[in-house]
Amino acid sequence: MSEQLPYRLRLPGPTPVPERIYKAMTQPIIAHRGPEFHEVMKEAARSAQTLFGTNNQVMFCTSSGTGVMEAAIANVLGEDDKALIINNGQFGERFAQIIESLGRQADQLTAPWGEAVPIDAIAAQLEMENYRAVVAVHNESSTGAVADLKAIGNVVQDTPALLVVDSVSGLGGMEMRQDEWGVDVVVSASQKALMCPPGAGLVCVSDKAWRVMEGGQARPGFYWDFKRARAAAEKNETPYTSPISLIFGICEALRMINEEGWENVLARHARLNSAMRAGGEAIGLPVFTKAPLASNTVVVFAVPEGRDGGDVVRHMKQNFNTVIAGIRNENMKGKLIRIGTMGGCSDTDILTDLEYLERTFAELGWPVDPGAGVTAVEDGLRRAM
Repeated sequence: MSEQLPYRLRLPGPTPVPERIYKAMTQPIIAHRGPEFHEVMKEAARSAQTLFGTNNQVMFCTSSGTGVMEAAIANVLGEDDKALIINNGQFGERFAQIIESLGRQADQLTAPWGEAVPIDAIAAQLEMENYRAVVAVHNESSTGAVADLKAIGNVVQDTPALLVVDSVSGLGGMEMRQDEWGVDVVVSASQKALMCPPGAGLVCVSDKAWRVMEGGQARPGFYWDFKRARAAAEKNETPYTSPISLIFGICEALRMINEEGWENVLARHARLNSAMRAGGEAIGLPVFTKAPLASNTVVVFAVPEGRDGGDVVRHMKQNFNTVIAGIRNENMKGKLIRIGTMGGCSDTDILTDLEYLERTFAELGWPVDPGAGVTAVEDGLRRAM
């Protein structure tokens, strides 16, 4: 059956690339130091400020999301500095691995997957010890938990520490108010809510963070040096070879977001995510996320006891040519399935997801009320209009 159906990429990243963005990316390669590219970079950087919620310079890197996560740590932490990691999922764990690989020091505040680290615990830890950075994941796509950056920023901003945030799977689909919330370093990437292929990282740094980096002990090396990136960004360039086609794509994606209206983009993500959750719950897939703030760009479902989520992932691909995600963590393997609701996602995507999930359950012999999920999605979409 899969050969007869179109390929559907329904992961929490990378996401499908709209035709309009593909077309923009097929423009001829131009000189990355020339005036034509300067205009493209200038527009992209200016437009991206809305998504970051900042008046600061947005910088671009040729990098995956993990690359700019590492760059953020390398630029902030010196040999004698210590970070506090807020860890409640796979990408909090990744920050810990990055810090360890760089030979830096870190303490961790952990919460069970799907839950949030209490703000009081963060405040108490900051009173006990001096940290150069507090490191958080805005949108933990492994669990659907969202960090309360406003509350965390309120705790961190009156301390010497910098708030460093991974918003790889949040930026472009969820609210980020970097300046207002006191977030000092935000990193993101092209392949999630920005609707582009992987390969470009986005970085925005606060004045407080620049002061620390200019006077600190961090040695970020050559390629990841944010000071070099800032000097290049001031000339509407990147410090080294630019991902030219990706910048074309990001610029077009930002035009699309601007045309739809930023508040409308946020509302669409919330509406589709809510409908997906309702549909899943109607067929016996409870939402895994327990944190007070839940993602609008990914839904994480808990698979019923005694069932294997891997069976669902495989059946969806083999029979409906639809790629959804399981979970790579060994302790959670088979217990969760994850579906993206970010980027150019539409009503039709969510309805089709639930139709295929219902059919998958039936074909696997799992109990399911035919039509219940699709009906719940339709009701949810109507209520949210």
